[in-house]
Amino acid sequence: MATSSRKTAQPPRAGRSSAVQAEIRQSRPFRSAAQEATVALMRTASLLGRVMERMVEPHGLSLAQYNALRIVRGAGTGGIPTLAIRERMIAEGTTITRLLDKLEEAGLIRRERALPDRRQVFCIATDAGRTLLDELDPQVDDLDEELVGMLDAEQLDQLIAMLDQIRVGNAERGAPRSAAATSTAPAGRG
Repeated sequence: MATSSRKTAQPPRAGRSSAVQAEIRQSRPFRSAAQEATVALMRTASLLGRVMERMVEPHGLSLAQYNALRIVRGAGTGGIPTLAIRERMIAEGTTITRLLDKLEEAGLIRRERALPDRRQVFCIATDAGRTLLDELDPQVDDLDEELVGMLDAEQLDQLIAMLDQIRVGNAERGAPRSAAATSTAPAGRG
């Protein structure tokens, strides 16, 4: 029998109404501090995603397209295989092929088949894609600072460490479906 690394559930904090509880207009207390933390984390991620989305939308990009374009630019002039982009995306969601189709139609990337294995497709940022990101970079950098500007350096370091711990603790079960299916598939099946 496998041992669990789960800690005992922390009861909700008595006599206290949290900000997230008020935001979602929940009159009853959370069942546990863990539930409150999970809801607060998901609510915060959603909020920050909307703010970032509003930054890139006027430039004709979704947040996922912006993320993919940054990944492609980061790969340099040699490009990056389509599947490697999918593995590096912040959020699992839109199929990578459709997302890259839109970036290619907008003239922000180009795709080239690899030689000798023509099954592999490499994505390369175009001049227009690099120029757009060069324009967005300082705006996004400023927004990053604003989004966490209420935290001092020590709090920011603590937040990063805690988020790292949560992601590592949930990495296997939260892996993209293709990776999770591969890691749990019986031997001899794929």
